Amino acid sequence: MRSNDGKTGRGGQTRTAVGLVVGAMVWAISGPTWAIDVKLSPEDAKKALEAGRAPMDKAASPEDVKKVLQQASLVTRVGADPEKDPCGASAILRTKRYRLEAFGRQEAAESKKQKKEVRMPDEFIQKVVDMPNMEVEVQLCGDDEYFAEKADIVFQQKGKNIRPVDISPADRGRKNDGTGPAYRSRFTARFGYESFDPNAKTTVIVTLQDGQTMQFDADFSKVK
Repeated sequence: MRSNDGKTGRGGQTRTAVGLVVGAMVWAISGPTWAIDVKLSPEDAKKALEAGRAPMDKAASPEDVKKVLQQASLVTRVGADPEKDPCGASAILRTKRYRLEAFGRQEAAESKKQKKEVRMPDEFIQKVVDMPNMEVEVQLCGDDEYFAEKADIVFQQKGKNIRPVDISPADRGRKNDGTGPAYRSRFTARFGYESFDPNAKTTVIVTLQDGQTMQFDADFSKVK
């Protein structure tokens, strides 16, 4: 081991040892991190299917099934928690893992229904693995049943606005039973995986046709 002056020295060893200790402490404090998986191996896809199938296999009642589905949406939801803020703006990120786990839940449901093991065809699984875009379902509330019509959305990362590949028309607003705005609606946008940083903190900005904006933070590093 060489020091900065090109000579072997104990100082270099000390600095290296300190660096290793500090690095280990930072890892221990922060814990392991992950990000949205853009590339999945066949083994990763298999594990995702199993992760979706297992809880649905254990679901013994319609209420259990409902809880499984709610938990699945919660894992990739960013923005407001609907349990705490029913009308807060939020979005569900339908990542590759999200879709594969949904396949796993479907496998379990069909297996119970047909009373035999049912598995998704390999070509269906490969299609998800090869998907170039991430689907984002945005949920929000407003005062008019058509308030979300022509809504626009961007991801803001590092001061740059990232636009979606396309946006589907918003649903007609449904009457909101809770307090706050009278209607709730949702729309879907698709973002190319190559267009955004899957390991970055992001601000999601939604602009309505009347110019009103809604925004919330999304930490993609915590979503798979």
